[in-house]
Amino acid sequence: MYPFGLFGPEIIILIPAILFSMYAQGKVKTTFNKYLNVRSKSGYTGAEIAKYILDRNGLNDVRIEHVRGHLSDHYDPRKKVLRLSSQVYNGSSVASVGVAAHEVGHAIQHANGYYPLILRNNIAPIAGFGSRLAWPLVFIGLFIAPSFIKVGVILYAAVVAFQIITLPVEFNASNRALAQLENGLLSSSEIKPAKKVLNAAALTYVAATLVGIAQLIRLILLSNRED
Repeated sequence: MYPFGLFGPEIIILIPAILFSMYAQGKVKTTFNKYLNVRSKSGYTGAEIAKYILDRNGLNDVRIEHVRGHLSDHYDPRKKVLRLSSQVYNGSSVASVGVAAHEVGHAIQHANGYYPLILRNNIAPIAGFGSRLAWPLVFIGLFIAPSFIKVGVILYAAVVAFQIITLPVEFNASNRALAQLENGLLSSSEIKPAKKVLNAAALTYVAATLVGIAQLIRLILLSNRED
């Protein structure tokens, strides 16, 4: 066994993914902040745009709530609640409108029975269980019982599966958002900035998936090393 267990040569696999993740986080922050200062011509807030799109698609049973946090926006399919952060809920910028429309895109997916979203929602409890237990089991395997590492790898694989399934869900929600915004809610000159915001946000999901895949490969190599 290498000293400190987890810090063998396999760790080099993580470096490119981590660097890309850092780039993605920086990209979404700078892009969002840039277009947060560009007011949409309509002057509507993110909450108002979200309500309009929901009504236009017959989703009158979806509530909109204001939540704390920065870019903490999300759609809760269990409660049919669209939660928007302060900058999005109250903001009338191109960035605010774009993010609000993206989250409504998830509500439209839910209403239409979009299969990748259903699959992701079904896997979510398993992935949550795996994210909590995978690493403790790996540590137990390294220092007490090596067989626990393989169990940790299996649980972490569920986390990675969830991340992979998340990608088409997020890209599809952005496409739905842009289709709605192009239909009279943003001018043609505002669509491109909104798309930049959504693409930057999507990049963070790609980065997280790449880190997850690299980490899984690393754990598999580590498991084989301990056999």
